[in-house]
Amino acid sequence: MNYTLKVWRQARPSEKGKLVSYSAHGISSEASFLEMLDIVNERLLEKGEEPIAFDHDCREGICGMCGSVVNGYAHGHQRGTTLCQLHMREFSDGSTIIIEPLRAKAFPLIKDLVVDRSAFDKIIAAGGFISIRAGSAPDGNAIPVAKEMAERAMDAAACIGCGACVAACPNASAMLFTSAKLAQLGLLPQGQVERDSRAREMVRAMEDAGFGACSNHGECEAVCPKEISTNFIAFLNRDFIVSSMK
Repeated sequence: MNYTLKVWRQARPSEKGKLVSYSAHGISSEASFLEMLDIVNERLLEKGEEPIAFDHDCREGICGMCGSVVNGYAHGHQRGTTLCQLHMREFSDGSTIIIEPLRAKAFPLIKDLVVDRSAFDKIIAAGGFISIRAGSAPDGNAIPVAKEMAERAMDAAACIGCGACVAACPNASAMLFTSAKLAQLGLLPQGQVERDSRAREMVRAMEDAGFGACSNHGECEAVCPKEISTNFIAFLNRDFIVSSMK
């Protein structure tokens, strides 16, 4: 299969970037999107040209490292799929594919398709933890957890922190990410000690990092590769209001 790629190239933050066209010919329909970029980069290196910089790690839809905007969609147009799980059979032969970085004030660009997502780390550091005694692993049944609560917590914990929600939101909000990380702890008995402070501190860290406010567009849920529900944003809002009143 043959494609025309228009890739955002920017050597460093201080320089102007632009879309550069590349030919991706003879690509297998079974190749993943990142494998296609690997092939293009190998050909660029053979010609002595600078390869395209992009983030990746596990390539199994787990780590959250990969992430670019493909034809206007974070992670591409296929629902519930990370960029590394997107296959070239999803694109028509001969089509043009536009590839850009995740764009947000809180995600400053490093090079080409690579952005700095360490703002997420600051949100986690602010409240994404619980107070427990260190030592040997506790008995799995030591603290009973209702099945419904356990399942909801697991749904929130599915978030891989890729940043697609931020890139898709018109306000570059991190509410879906923050609410998922807050809810996965706040729904469990082990997370109750810091529950009030967690909501305040994580929201404060989110605002300090430069993320925008949520205005209920729902684009975050639409592009999330793990299909995290916006219901968790309501959970965050409740916890934040309650903790602020206390």
